[in-house]
Amino acid sequence: MRDASASPLLDHCPAGLPQAAYLAADWFAAELRTVWARNWVQAGRLSDLAPGRMRAVTVAGAGVILCRLADGGLRAWHNSCRHRGAELCAGDGALGAVIRCPYHAWAYAAADGRLVSVGLATPGADFDRAAHGLVPVAVQVWAGFVWLKLSPAPRPLAPDSGPDALDHWPMDMLVTGHRSERVIDCNWKVFWENYNECLHCPGIHPELCDRVPVYRRGVMSAAETPDPVEGPALAGGAVSWTPGGAPCGPVFAGLTADERAEGHRFVTLYPACYIVAHVDHVRAVTLTPLGPERTRLTAEWLFAPDTLAQPGFDAANIAGFAQTVMDQDAAVTEMNQRGLRSLSFAAARLMPQEFDIARFHHWVRAEMEAIP
Repeated sequence: MRDASASPLLDHCPAGLPQAAYLAADWFAAELRTVWARNWVQAGRLSDLAPGRMRAVTVAGAGVILCRLADGGLRAWHNSCRHRGAELCAGDGALGAVIRCPYHAWAYAAADGRLVSVGLATPGADFDRAAHGLVPVAVQVWAGFVWLKLSPAPRPLAPDSGPDALDHWPMDMLVTGHRSERVIDCNWKVFWENYNECLHCPGIHPELCDRVPVYRRGVMSAAETPDPVEGPALAGGAVSWTPGGAPCGPVFAGLTADERAEGHRFVTLYPACYIVAHVDHVRAVTLTPLGPERTRLTAEWLFAPDTLAQPGFDAANIAGFAQTVMDQDAAVTEMNQRGLRSLSFAAARLMPQEFDIARFHHWVRAEMEAIP
């Protein structure tokens, strides 16, 4: 019998967030200013942005220019001209020594954001050129991904499993082999709530429960059960989340025996991303909040170049197992969102197994406490 004191389960049934947290425009706007602006947001693979290129991305509802300098260095700037606020970059384009506004030709040094030209304008004596450079956005690289943060306040990028959680995976050399994108009609928090519990797994994810036996119990890990769970993490001799369970290519050489036995390693970075590392490939899922009831979900499957180079290799087929699970989750989160609109709904009543949802709600409230 497992020691009950080691269980993460709640010893009570707390209330969840209020209905307005999922529907109200003002609540959503406050989340963008706090939760989303203060935390690191994944902005794609570094390898997908070649030196001498720039790309427009959106973080917390705000436009950002992500720049890869000719020497490989990274810079990020708010995508707004200091003249009258025009958008500087509309997509993906070449990056030279300067970023020039297409409206009135104000120009800024790409490397440090300095204003170097005001076009045909003739500034008065009161104009301080040094005070009108581009406004920087914090940028860093971790696990081969680019991460952006709008708030200038210092805050380390903090994966829930620790910054070294993926050190034994060759993250920097992995290449995107398959990508899917969809808009789901639910609040971004509904997605994370579904992610944070497995009470729904037996009824919603039969294929996943066949692959991961502990999920049949409605829990996410053996630590949540009173009795020991015997057997491997994955059933039927499977070693990965591929359609047949077999590795899709060479197993990553740097993994420990325990990491190979895990079958999957989830790494969560609120509010925008989670990464699932397997022995043969990695999947990264990124959220973009589009409104109180709309969220864009982008998934990328990453493989070693040698795996992608195998004759007849079909990355979309390898992605099929996890894609099925994601499609099922999309359907139930949209169903959940529709029910939240009911006049009868005030707040959820969480069960003991939903301890991670309770922690997530606490985190959201804490992030929103000091609303600017």
